[in-house]
Amino acid sequence: MSTLTTERLALTPVSLPLLEAVIRGDRAEAEALSGARFPGAWPGRALVERAFSSPLDRLRDDPEAFLWGTRLMVTRGQEERVVVGSVVLNGRPDATGTVEIGYGVEGKSQGQGYATEGSRAVLHWTLQQPGVRRVIATTPAWHRASLRVIEKLGMRPAGTLDHDLLGELLVFERYPE
Repeated sequence: MSTLTTERLALTPVSLPLLEAVIRGDRAEAEALSGARFPGAWPGRALVERAFSSPLDRLRDDPEAFLWGTRLMVTRGQEERVVVGSVVLNGRPDATGTVEIGYGVEGKSQGQGYATEGSRAVLHWTLQQPGVRRVIATTPAWHRASLRVIEKLGMRPAGTLDHDLLGELLVFERYPE
């Protein structure tokens, strides 16, 4: 498994056993498999259903796909390793070479730059992979924190799309240099 590191984070790919433990809500197993403490309410049922459940079948069919899935953001350089969020790639590059990136940080860790730091490392890794021609991110126009992260990642506006549940989303993109 390829763990990416930053100054404050280890970005660990979520394996199939860890993903299954998170979906089952088995906190003890998830913490044992990740080697880190999960914060109180994170990931929460809504996040599990939205972000963690969708890649489960993909991982079962293609166990190597974990690098193109979810990475936990785990603090490093501290006495206790703690999961502060995740960065998600929505699968391998599609036929056009496009990969979508997303991120989430648990409540108490928000506003500390973890989303930018973790997403920057995963974005950099992704842009270096063969077959990747473009990375996109989407967010509602009202989500100011997400817009700030996207701007700090050097992503540029690329239009909008309509989402069944979220309505209109702004689309941003970045290309390999």
